[in-house]
Amino acid sequence: MNANSTDPMPQIVDRATWQAEVDRLLVREKAHTREGDAIAAARRRLPMVEVDAQVPLVGAQGPVPLIEVFEGRRQLITYLHMWHDGKPAADQCEGCTFFTGHALELSYLHSRDVTYATFCQGTYAESARYRDFMGWKMPWYSARDSGDALLAGRDFGGYVCYLRDGDRVFETYWSTGRGTEAGATSYHLLDLTVYGRQETWEDSPTGWPQPYATAGQQFRTDGRPTAQWSRLAAGRSDNL
Repeated sequence: MNANSTDPMPQIVDRATWQAEVDRLLVREKAHTREGDAIAAARRRLPMVEVDAQVPLVGAQGPVPLIEVFEGRRQLITYLHMWHDGKPAADQCEGCTFFTGHALELSYLHSRDVTYATFCQGTYAESARYRDFMGWKMPWYSARDSGDALLAGRDFGGYVCYLRDGDRVFETYWSTGRGTEAGATSYHLLDLTVYGRQETWEDSPTGWPQPYATAGQQFRTDGRPTAQWSRLAAGRSDNL
């Protein structure tokens, strides 16, 4: 899409009429915000389940128990990144690349006594090369051999939250599917724009651009995860 696109546009009105419509929508937005606050309050009141604090992961220095991933903080948020063994960068998970790529500034989490880390399904040696290609700086661990212990029948591709109490670790919350949108700043910003995410499922006016299907295509451009193109343009090798 470009500035000369022939895609339809919203009706043009005077500012007073436009502001009246914005104010009408604001009533719903405030209700949505308050409901989100109420859900978060209920989330804080969930019970928790203990997990083995010594579940082994593999980091840059080799094997490390889960409790050390906290880096001395009380809480831990992990993104469970899916991995395709032996596949080139272009064939790695486009959705996990999208969500992981949003976790850039971690200082605000740290100020609340929260550590953020990625637990990847692949081996450390292979997946860390992908992390380096993408230029990600968050703590990175392989959970390849501990997935069963951590996931309890669930799959990679989502968030898990933990709380540490001394030498004990508890799982407090997890989400997957659209729950992973909690970390997707790009989606939240696109939702503010007139054309939205431009995905086929959205309820948009007739003729609104919706070129993106939702079976992974929404996260890919010209055959590879969208965020990879800027890395290639910068001269990085995607040979894993």
